[in-house]
Amino acid sequence: MSAAIGIEISAARLRGVAIGPAARRALVLAAGALFAFGLVPAIGNDYWFSAILIPFLVLSLAGIGLNILTGYAGQLSLGSAAFMAVGAFASYNFLLRVPHLPLLAAFALGGLTAAGVGVFFGLPSLRIKGFYLIVSTLAAQFFVEWALTKFGWFSNHNASGVISAPPLVVLGQDLGSPRGRYVLTLSIVVALTLAARNLVHGDRGRNWMAVRDMDTAAAVIGIPILKTKLLAFATSSFYCGVAGALWAFTYLGTVEPHGFDLGRSFQILFIIIIGGLGSVAGSFIGAAFIVLLPVLMDNVATRFFAGVVDPGNLENFQKLIFGGLIIFFLIKEPEGLTRLLFLARERVRRWPLTRR
Repeated sequence: MSAAIGIEISAARLRGVAIGPAARRALVLAAGALFAFGLVPAIGNDYWFSAILIPFLVLSLAGIGLNILTGYAGQLSLGSAAFMAVGAFASYNFLLRVPHLPLLAAFALGGLTAAGVGVFFGLPSLRIKGFYLIVSTLAAQFFVEWALTKFGWFSNHNASGVISAPPLVVLGQDLGSPRGRYVLTLSIVVALTLAARNLVHGDRGRNWMAVRDMDTAAAVIGIPILKTKLLAFATSSFYCGVAGALWAFTYLGTVEPHGFDLGRSFQILFIIIIGGLGSVAGSFIGAAFIVLLPVLMDNVATRFFAGVVDPGNLENFQKLIFGGLIIFFLIKEPEGLTRLLFLARERVRRWPLTRR
């Protein structure tokens, strides 16, 4: 009898471990890694790699960068595309002018250069906030785009100001194919995402959230406001800079300064608003919405309205639907799709209890 009770207790403990939050999170991460690194490269095609997965990953990384600054630190910005441009052109010049520089090192240096520029344009945040800070970061957007266009040195004196991707070789492996570019982008995004999660759940993240909620109270309890805000700008710009280098090299292949215009900054802002402010996962959800919804609408329009509606009107109609859906989600759940998915998961989890 006692042996049977002991077996039942052991089984219950094992079941508790199996369904515990930490074990469940580890299983989800393992399954996601197996799917992303194993299954997708095996079954994916060039179109999915080049047109869907790579831009989704890069925009997710840029969304994480802006989410660190705005969602966690509470500093509003419309200069994300400018920092992406700095990262792209800096990485290009490091590879061009430093012999035998590894590709990953060029990405890191491009991100650090963007971080330095971000700190410079983040200095006004020490005195201003809100709408006025948006205007300050908007100045970065226009200034960077103008500088990269005005001075030919940044594009190696290319007449059109276009930079082209170098050979994508890492540890002797050529990753120039669509599948290789996907694996390279995925590896960098996963590494930086894990770093961001550790950062926002640590002391730095708690300091950022304290400054976001009330910077005066944060200063009273001893949080250095100057250091905390500038660190948020530096970290955010680093992530955006690496995303810009990936956007130029693994996605487009060639890019010009106008490819990182104000529209790109708004796109990244929409990603974190739709996905959810103050959420690393929300950056991926928002990027999936931004990337996949236009593709879905285009396929539906091509299948049901091709030859019936003028293509120009059809494109404008798609934009109206896209904008309307964004407004709907913002009104329905201002905390983003992450909150909606969380509520749906909770309802599914509690459903067996409500059936009793």
